[in-house]
Amino acid sequence: MPILTDRLQAGTTGVPLTVLESREFETWAQGRPEAQVAWLRASGYSGKGLALVPGEGGSLAEVLLGVTSLDDPWILGDLAKRLPEGDYQLKGSDEFLDRAGLGWLLGTYRFDRYKSSEPVKARLLIDDEPRVARLQQMAQGVALVRDLVNTPPNDMMPEHLSEAAQSLAGQFGARFTELVGEQLLTENYPTIYAVGRASVHEPRLLDLRWGDAGHPRVTLVGKGVCFDSGGLDIKPAAGMRYMKKDMGGAAHVLGLAHMIMALQLPVNLRVLIPAVENAVSGNAFRPGDVLKTRKGLTVEIDNTDAEGRLVLCDALAEADTETPDMIIDFATLTGAARVALGTELPGYFTDADALARDLNAAGKKVSDPVWQLPLHTPYDDFLKSEVADLVNCAPSPFGGAITAGLYLKRFVEQTPWVHFDIMAWNQRALPGRPVGGEAFGVRAVFEMLEQRYR
Repeated sequence: MPILTDRLQAGTTGVPLTVLESREFETWAQGRPEAQVAWLRASGYSGKGLALVPGEGGSLAEVLLGVTSLDDPWILGDLAKRLPEGDYQLKGSDEFLDRAGLGWLLGTYRFDRYKSSEPVKARLLIDDEPRVARLQQMAQGVALVRDLVNTPPNDMMPEHLSEAAQSLAGQFGARFTELVGEQLLTENYPTIYAVGRASVHEPRLLDLRWGDAGHPRVTLVGKGVCFDSGGLDIKPAAGMRYMKKDMGGAAHVLGLAHMIMALQLPVNLRVLIPAVENAVSGNAFRPGDVLKTRKGLTVEIDNTDAEGRLVLCDALAEADTETPDMIIDFATLTGAARVALGTELPGYFTDADALARDLNAAGKKVSDPVWQLPLHTPYDDFLKSEVADLVNCAPSPFGGAITAGLYLKRFVEQTPWVHFDIMAWNQRALPGRPVGGEAFGVRAVFEMLEQRYR
């Protein structure tokens, strides 16, 4: 299991794990046995970092962790792998237990499908069974995102992504259908087909539905480009190296769907994933081609490496026909968003002010920050084409995340819509967040949905 959910359990019998702000160490020490305090001082401990406090007979009496702030959600993010085997009891406020418990669990993540890793032997106990169960499901949702993104492309092509969606549907009794290959043309998803037709792995549109038809309708759309060579506008080697993560949007919506279904959020959920490989062959789509979209708009191809918005536009047009309460898409869409915000802060676009307020508040509450970027409509001019309704890529290198968002906006007319432009990848190891696939904004969106619909 990628997240070792058995490493967080409900219980009351472990070694006390005390987490305190470093400035409170002297106050804590005043109430402790003299021998323990003397041992801590002799070992040079002054309230910063980890200390194992000895008890009688050489036993472990307590674990002490001095931190800068108890509000840091990652204070236990690397603790599971640092503690010796055993059970550790954590107490605190509800908010603290939620933050610390999730950070602990995410710190147990290992992607060990191809390489063995050192097992985590420490176990955290919290005396609250419903809270523990919830944290386990939230962690599993994040782990699903990480696992899918981390899987190499030879084992994560459109058919494998389909299998992952089908497995998730089976786990929660959801309904799953898909369109494969030329069925996409028959059912009028021409741009999904055009992007994926050059690959031996047939393009697909995955469609998962779950929930009561009478509940508020929420539709998630995820970019599922399982590998992106750039097409005929081929990427350089450095740019292609980590393009296994270009299906990160699909991974995000599947991880979010796991949370929604596992925690029984009362929504009528639909998940749409256009799954393709952007490959190079004799029938690859070309710069200068004009494609007709599901909505009927024609698109001139300026650059075949701007393929994500092509597969998304057909899926978004379909989502919009049902006029759900909201549409939320996730996509590893532009490098421009990373230039603006860096790799660890996900940007999003929306014209729905109430959604933006709720998302910002939710992200802050659950320590999953998100940042709104502008849909600056004057930049629509950059999408003009001489021969079609629009181009797929603006000629200017500036404001690329905005023009990509404006392109997608053309395909959602009736529904409040949020577009996330994400990295889906940790470039550096941080507590609870190893290098590799990562979920950005998923917990914030879940919190927003829960606040609205629970």
